[in-house]
Amino acid sequence: DPRKDAHSTLLSKKETSNLYKIQFHNVKPECLDAYNSLTEAVLPKLHLDEDYPCSLVGNWNTWYGEQDQAVHLWRFSGGYPALMDCMNKLKNNKEYLEFRKERSCMLLSRRNQLLLEFSFWNEPQPRAGPNIYELRTYKLKPGTMIEWGNNWARAIKYRQENQEAVGGFFSQIGELYVVHHLWAYKDLQSREETRNAAWRKRGWDENVYYTVPLVRHMESRIMIPLKISPLQ
Repeated sequence: DPRKDAHSTLLSKKETSNLYKIQFHNVKPECLDAYNSLTEAVLPKLHLDEDYPCSLVGNWNTWYGEQDQAVHLWRFSGGYPALMDCMNKLKNNKEYLEFRKERSCMLLSRRNQLLLEFSFWNEPQPRAGPNIYELRTYKLKPGTMIEWGNNWARAIKYRQENQEAVGGFFSQIGELYVVHHLWAYKDLQSREETRNAAWRKRGWDENVYYTVPLVRHMESRIMIPLKISPLQ
């Protein structure tokens, strides 16, 4: 039957009004260390300032995947009004404007997306390290987000025993029908063992069987947290 609601209404958390922004910054190779230092000096001030309704969820450099790349994940508590409130205040923040000007000389390109979190995923919480993080990105066929969500709502339990599940999101603005799953592991060997263990659980194979046909493209990034990242 034709749907009566948008997939964002059906799949996102009702008890929170959090909006997430993910940023991908491709940095000039010779500028990565300077970029990280500048970022670590400025972004925590926004995170700690109660006048800004935004908080850092995680900050990383890509280790395997696109090289010389930084990934930032922000949470806006209060949804789109909080996002706009934050953006308007930043327009008058001289230190942040200087930061953006200095940062622009270090970048090759940048892009972002606005995301909602899946209702069946645990909300990202700060965690102690050391960990590596995997960001798995799936670009789905248009119209298949509900089917994806229904399958993963049943399957996520197979991937939570080792506390590896950090967060699951889907895009609202930017490239659409994009899903991001964020995982944490102690190291690459732990990642291998955890993923192999999932295949020994009855039901995991069904999730893979039913969701793979929904995917047009997929990508995996292994990321190392920056010093300022709440996810270590």
